[in-house]
Amino acid sequence: MGKTLTVRLPDDLLERLRKKSRGTGLPVGRVVRQALETSLDGKETNPLLQFAGVIKGGPRDLSSRKGFSRK
Repeated sequence: MGKTLTVRLPDDLLERLRKKSRGTGLPVGRVVRQALETSLDGKETNPLLQFAGVIKGGPRDLSSRKGFSRK
């Protein structure tokens, strides 16, 4: 492995980290490494993107709604 890093965490953040670790079945250290890699690689995703394309109906384009047309 690599070097050891000591980080002081507030109690609430540590509890969230432990909960994530229990929920995923991964060791706390691995959860931290994955979070750091994701954050530093810029691969963070917006949690709202899971809903993209889910809504059906309505106008296909906002410009087709009455009052939004520039014609």
